Amino acid sequence: MADGVPNAGGGAGSIPAAPFFFLRHGETDWNRERRLQGNIDVPLNETGIAQAHDAAARLIGAGVAGIVASPLARARRTAEIAAEAIGLPVEFEADLAECRLGTREGTPEAGFLERWHAGLESPEGGESFAEFCVRVRVGLTRALARPAPVLVVAHGGVFAALRVMIGQAPTSKLRNAVPLRIEPVGARAWAVAEL
Repeated sequence: MADGVPNAGGGAGSIPAAPFFFLRHGETDWNRERRLQGNIDVPLNETGIAQAHDAAARLIGAGVAGIVASPLARARRTAEIAAEAIGLPVEFEADLAECRLGTREGTPEAGFLERWHAGLESPEGGESFAEFCVRVRVGLTRALARPAPVLVVAHGGVFAALRVMIGQAPTSKLRNAVPLRIEPVGARAWAVAEL
């Protein structure tokens, strides 16, 4: 761990150096309530469904070559809406599921994620952030082995782990259903931009 960020193999070498899109699922009621979802299968709410349709419209014509998603219902539904708009099937990758937060699932966030990212707190019966980063790296490596650019539909926690892998600090501040293009721009640098 350096500067409070777990070393999950950080830097550009930890995942394939290929351009891809990332989309966090649409809003759920628990997002709105700032409750930790983890692996609990919380569905999209009406706002989340509308957000997924808006994101899908922004992805039409972006050149998405394939779609890989977390199997959890909120990511699955978001991916299915995008897939329908783009005209591609969805493949599912279990290692892209949200972090397992054990006894913290369903509880208020209340600053937990910042402590978890820093390695200061791990939930009973769940994953440490470092363990989660290793799992996500495996899932992303499999997803990005497909022809580029792939659309990865997953979770805020997956994005935090991804940021570590591309040499950035983890964050839990990614908005729901905002498509991002992520691409290597050098030997150890990546660019992240909204569509």
